[in-house]
Amino acid sequence: MKMDKYRVLVINPGSTSTKIAVFEDEEPLFKESLQHSVEELAPYGGVIAQYDFRKEAILKALKARNFDLKTLSAIAGRGGVVKPIESGVYHVNDALVADLKTGYNGGMHASNLGGLLARDLGDELGIPSFIADPVSVDEMEPLARITGLPEITRTSVFHALNQKAMARKVATEQLGKKYEEINLIVVHLGGGVSVGAHKRGRAIDVNNATDGDGPFSPERCGTLPLGPYRRMVFKINDEKQIYKKLVGGGGLVAHLGTNDAREVERRINAGDEKAHLYYEAMAYQIAKEIAGMASVLKGDVDGIVITGGMARSKILVNWIRERVDWIAEFFLMPGEFEVEALAWGALRVLRGEEQSKEY
Repeated sequence: MKMDKYRVLVINPGSTSTKIAVFEDEEPLFKESLQHSVEELAPYGGVIAQYDFRKEAILKALKARNFDLKTLSAIAGRGGVVKPIESGVYHVNDALVADLKTGYNGGMHASNLGGLLARDLGDELGIPSFIADPVSVDEMEPLARITGLPEITRTSVFHALNQKAMARKVATEQLGKKYEEINLIVVHLGGGVSVGAHKRGRAIDVNNATDGDGPFSPERCGTLPLGPYRRMVFKINDEKQIYKKLVGGGGLVAHLGTNDAREVERRINAGDEKAHLYYEAMAYQIAKEIAGMASVLKGDVDGIVITGGMARSKILVNWIRERVDWIAEFFLMPGEFEVEALAWGALRVLRGEEQSKEY
């Protein structure tokens, strides 16, 4: 049924928080980040075991605001680790619930709870529940998957929700076109860095921001030369220890002991040459990845979109820009817009602008 205004509840669970928001059309009525201490989460054996705790926290927060759940049109939850799927807004069906509960291929993250909470609350209220553009969005072309070993293929894991949302926003608001009509290189600068080549609405190539290729980031190592890496692996001989060095303990953490770009900038401004060197090296690698994605698009690039929390760093962005601004116009969209992107996706479906997909 067509309505004058739609209200969407957004649920975005993180490792130690649950972000919620209610949007009336594009206007946020409120946003809130519910913090969960280590002590509060300690009694639960894993992510799924936190379900009732997180649901109670959400309902308590909404009650404190005297918000009437019956005024909602839909609920959008953050999608977690699921099987590779194409971009879009997905109705939370039984198959999706099953994979969110187990984690596809054993993968599990707090965001898996987003779709589960949306489905449960949506069913209770008799309204639709959705996820949109989870990290496992996979639109890579066959050429982009191939490596030098048949046993190993490149896979797509990236900041799909924010990349896609900012690509659409730049296309319509800055370039006056549909996302599906243009080519963009989108760069998410966060704890991990992902650089995607978006061709006519599809991310046809992107570095894996979690599992190890592309530029190093505040806490991830990025692509490594295989010879020294091989020798390190045999020397350490502990898979968990290796993974911790690569994801969480790599990048700026390994070189400078911090994953906080603001702290690195403070050191640079105070004359710390080491901080300057490694921060510029990160910018250098990001610029190389952007240039590589320009070749994927055969030089036909309508814009370079820079987003994520580190897009607020003028030093970093300027270092990147001076190496690649010859490729295309720069569009700076600092911050993370995951909550907004989930609401926008649900609204497109509710308005009939986009058809929800089945998992």
